[in-house]
Amino acid sequence: MGVLQIPAGNRVVRFRFRGPRAAATMSIGAQRAPEGHAVVERLLLFGGSFDPVHHGHLIVARHVAEALGHGRVLLIPCATPPHKQARNLATAADRVAMCQAATKDESLFAVSDWETKQTGTNYTLHTVQHFQAALGSRVELSWLLGLDSLCELDTWYRADELADACTLVTAARPGFVPPAAGELEARFTAAQVARLLAHIVPGPQIDISATEIRARVRAGRSIRYLVPEAVADYIAAHALYAADGAG
Repeated sequence: MGVLQIPAGNRVVRFRFRGPRAAATMSIGAQRAPEGHAVVERLLLFGGSFDPVHHGHLIVARHVAEALGHGRVLLIPCATPPHKQARNLATAADRVAMCQAATKDESLFAVSDWETKQTGTNYTLHTVQHFQAALGSRVELSWLLGLDSLCELDTWYRADELADACTLVTAARPGFVPPAAGELEARFTAAQVARLLAHIVPGPQIDISATEIRARVRAGRSIRYLVPEAVADYIAAHALYAADGAG
């Protein structure tokens, strides 16, 4: 038996392998299939700036994971997101630490700092390819999108390759309408469009934004109930978002 370990901040995500034909299972919370059936662990990758991570992120991720049978959710804070270069982010170390604080008692969640260790702009395709190489074909990867991201997916780096590299799962968000098939067909094949639209998961309508949270901190207003208490404590202790334009 072998064990593959993925560094995830100060925690480790472990996959166990039993023999060359055995499937990979999470060492925590894995479900065994009946004898003679292959086990495929389903891992939901959730990337973003998480500046800061908030209850909306966590509630939606849990809802999607439970709805689609994912055994684990891996939060992946990015270093330099392609679509958010107009403002300064809190440091990668702070954003990783806040994700860790938010999920420290949650067995469903783990945090990976892999993207923050890379140089240059983070692209989702490269991250998916990294975890595919690390985990192998026995682990089925999905990537969680917001509905706003699905609407602009045609602008993403090598988006057509990404659509084939993993299952793109979209969580419905307040105020956004799914794109029509015709809008997506300019960039994606008919089969890709069908998969994209088939994996839209209606979820709880949690309309919390990191922008609002940062603005409330700058204004000296409470962010209680918007973020986990441990995240609020971290923001206060490190004076994050206190100055205009910071973080």
